[in-house]
Amino acid sequence: MAATTLKANVRTKIGSSHARRDRRAGLVPAVVYGHGDDTLSVSVNAHEFSRILASESGANTLIELDIDGKKDTALARQIRRHPVRPIIIHVDFIRVNVNEAVEAEVPLHLVGEAEGVKDGGRLEQISFNITVKAKPADIPVSLTHDVSALTLSASLHMSEIELPPGVTTDIDPETVLAVISVPRGKTEEEEAAEAAEAAEAAATAEGAATAAAGDAAADAKE
Repeated sequence: MAATTLKANVRTKIGSSHARRDRRAGLVPAVVYGHGDDTLSVSVNAHEFSRILASESGANTLIELDIDGKKDTALARQIRRHPVRPIIIHVDFIRVNVNEAVEAEVPLHLVGEAEGVKDGGRLEQISFNITVKAKPADIPVSLTHDVSALTLSASLHMSEIELPPGVTTDIDPETVLAVISVPRGKTEEEEAAEAAEAAEAAATAEGAATAAAGDAAADAKE
């Protein structure tokens, strides 16, 4: 993954009022830190940064920050968005070494129609993102798994996800990522069948008790 250049300007005036002024000017206030270097307060163009986030690699895009002529390779983390308006209000850029592994959240896409779904079940995806470790250039855009073979009540575990070369994860291999749930209708049918069997057993028991009482009465008359 090649780095995408993003120009950043050092912010000399810090504070909420200055941050609001930057946002009105189409800028996103940010900080750059990590790898033992000083933390810098900067601003980046909101449109250019949003374009990077909208790209295929999204927040895992390797960014080369051009800070007043000084280059810093970084990843965007802690992206804060406005709760109502469609704007980014702040972002943290973490400096990275292209030769060192970093953690990243990668989307998990499930493809194919599961056998259990064909039988009336429902595919329930529990985890939509996987935390992986890889060198910045090796971070995959996404992970894909074919669930066609999953049957009713079957589960997809982390151990079944194929990771690209150079990519690892600390997630427990037995972690369930998706499951084919049994249809609710079938469960209700089973409950109805059990109720019918219980009613039949009760009726049989009641009939036997009545018959026994009748026999006892007859014996008493004799």
